[in-house]
Amino acid sequence: MLKKRCFGNGVGKEFYAQYHDDEWAVALHDDRYLFEMLILEGAQAGLSWETILKRRDGYRKAFHGFDVLKVASMSDDELESLILNPDIIRNRLKIYSTRQNAQIFIKIQKKFGSFDKYLWKFVENKTIVTRKKELKDVATKTLQSDALSKDLKKRGMNFVGSTIIYAYMQAIGMVDDHLVDCWKVI
Repeated sequence: MLKKRCFGNGVGKEFYAQYHDDEWAVALHDDRYLFEMLILEGAQAGLSWETILKRRDGYRKAFHGFDVLKVASMSDDELESLILNPDIIRNRLKIYSTRQNAQIFIKIQKKFGSFDKYLWKFVENKTIVTRKKELKDVATKTLQSDALSKDLKKRGMNFVGSTIIYAYMQAIGMVDDHLVDCWKVI
């Protein structure tokens, strides 16, 4: 019997179903993973999440397995070479923002002890759970994503608008928006 999912049920989209089943809305507190998802969500701007998931391995190779210290130290030459890399989204602004966001990520880690501690204060250290009937009814941004987006922008990050940040919050389990009839909640 086919599992009922919020998304990812299409033929040939097993990778998308796996993401739904194993990662989406699962609260993970590892800073390396949090950095990876922040960069991937920013790369998604103007594109579909499916497009980014298909390139995830390419991003991991291009950005040193999302080792934030290595990414923060990438040279302009390294970043320029990525513009020719077909395994990632070849947008100069998004590529360069990865290094800038890594540098700010490190500053946040130093100030708060971890990026995880910084993030979760925006939801009072508790996952926000909603249960809608259809994906079209799920929020695309909230007061919490607005506040987090504003704070990240103030610190100098790019590609962290409220809609991107809300998707990020869903991805890392700060928000659990699984639909009422999804197998993950039944």
